[in-house]
Amino acid sequence: MKQPERLQATLPVEATATGSVLPAAAAATRRAANAPKAAVPSETKDAARALDSTARALGAKFTLGLSPISLGLAYADWAWHLASAPGTAAKLATAAQTRLLGALSSTPGETDEALAADPRFHDPGWKQWPYSLLANVHLARQAWWDEALQVHGVERHHHDVVRLFARQWLDMQSPSNWLWSNPQVQEKTVATQGANLAQGAKHMIDDWRREHGLEPREAVEPRFQPGVDVAITPGRVVYRNHLVELIQYTPQTARVRREPLLIVPSWIMKYYVLDLSPHNSLVRFLVGEGHTVFMLSWRNPDEGDALLDMDDYLQLGVLEPLAEITRITGGVAIHAAGYCLGGTLLGIAAAALARPGGVEGAREIAPLASLSLLAAQIDFREPGDLGILTDDAQIEMLEAMMAERGFLTGKQMAGSFQFLRSRELIWSTRMREYLLGERNAPSDLMAWNADTTRLPAVMHSQYLRAMYLRNDVAEGRYEVEGRPVAMSDVRVPAFVVGTVKDHVSPWHSVYKLHRLLGGDLTFVLTNGGHNAGIVSEPGHPRRRYQMHLTRASDPAMTPEVWQAKAAQHDGSWWPAWHAWLAALSSGEVAARKPQVNASLGAAPGHYVHVCYRD
Repeated sequence: MKQPERLQATLPVEATATGSVLPAAAAATRRAANAPKAAVPSETKDAARALDSTARALGAKFTLGLSPISLGLAYADWAWHLASAPGTAAKLATAAQTRLLGALSSTPGETDEALAADPRFHDPGWKQWPYSLLANVHLARQAWWDEALQVHGVERHHHDVVRLFARQWLDMQSPSNWLWSNPQVQEKTVATQGANLAQGAKHMIDDWRREHGLEPREAVEPRFQPGVDVAITPGRVVYRNHLVELIQYTPQTARVRREPLLIVPSWIMKYYVLDLSPHNSLVRFLVGEGHTVFMLSWRNPDEGDALLDMDDYLQLGVLEPLAEITRITGGVAIHAAGYCLGGTLLGIAAAALARPGGVEGAREIAPLASLSLLAAQIDFREPGDLGILTDDAQIEMLEAMMAERGFLTGKQMAGSFQFLRSRELIWSTRMREYLLGERNAPSDLMAWNADTTRLPAVMHSQYLRAMYLRNDVAEGRYEVEGRPVAMSDVRVPAFVVGTVKDHVSPWHSVYKLHRLLGGDLTFVLTNGGHNAGIVSEPGHPRRRYQMHLTRASDPAMTPEVWQAKAAQHDGSWWPAWHAWLAALSSGEVAARKPQVNASLGAAPGHYVHVCYRD
């Protein structure tokens, strides 16, 4: 691992041909050694680049971290193609008139299909005039914009960017967001004599104080503290390095399956989404079913970790823990599971270990018994809404922001997710809290979602460029130790989970693992979203999933054909995963109790408690 260094303020970064990102000074040294002498002195170039980076970082403060260049290019592409298509423009003009007249002529109280399907307009008040008119006009505008974006010739990424921003603009203007146009808010205001607005104002002030560090988080969320309310499955930290703590959970059965299980969570958030409250803890469920479970807890980086890169995350975050589990369990094969980005990194590690020669210089690592990937992408050609915000211009702005402090803050990352789902996470929430005066009931999942982590500058830039821009892993270009890895080398049985409403890892994208992995693959499609679909404990109401085994020798199926063929099941997919792991077990052994090391301490460990006020 490279010795962490503190990045200088406004220090620019530069992408190398292999996707690594170097401080400008190091990049200048590399260019001087390998490139012909330039007409302009290198120090002048570096100064110019430093000024560019500073300007981008300053601009990001006024654009909420979004690149105006990306939006400008996308809008220009769409507008120029529309301007050169008079037939399409005439059709859209006619459609605008038709849709507006249809909305204006709608009968109050009439149940419109689009109106009934939109949760913003479920209150009975929206069926009365003039609120039904406002809602129908708004939905007509949305439908018109859907048509307007279908202009031939627009580059696909630009089309997606314009669609995303148009949707944000329309969602902001929804009549459900405003006091004067929302019948539900007006009715409650009359009934409470304005008490709801007073309470909403208090909520707004409390949120502002918390956003600006004037009120501790605990004053708003006193419940669901790691080690007290969540992340309380008994266990010990059995290994720690600069980047992760490895937790081994205390067995709850006298005998356990011979093969242990390592879970690699995403490093964007704290690990305990998979160990929430006792009733919905995946870890507790697995331990209760007789599995020896190990979990990674990622360290929350600080300024000194700016130069940690993807190789460090691979070595310190996956390979070293696998080697430690090998030592603890005596070299038996290991089941490995990864969630979200943790699954992407685990897939890379599995491919590196499976190739001829494996990983050089590593400690002894037992072979993998299986690979489970939960809402994790390897192929990023269709990465969902998050990919819409990821292009060269946007990454340049992110790199400038990260160069100032050496990391991307958890608040900045959370802002990106809120922007992608502004209807649910911003506008509907603000309407309920600030206009109706009703706070969301706190939950363990909400508390975890607010417990963000930072992302080191170099690692995050490498990840975005290698995955979202170039799709290196899926296309066989991603290198580990100077050699590309191939997912087809991974021939152990695989269990892959996608979720129907996933905006981070769309299930059609996750499904592409069928063509990448070299062994048998059991694919599960569960209802819910990226988090709630995975946290799907037995007994949770309205849970269902589809599941189907595809042999390595079976002919390829499209996602639609798979969906039509896969068996339907009610309930949680967790028992199906346990049964799949148990079927691959080679037997049982006496329960393995984690070794007590006073210097490492008990679960949930130290790293989960490290928080920063960014």
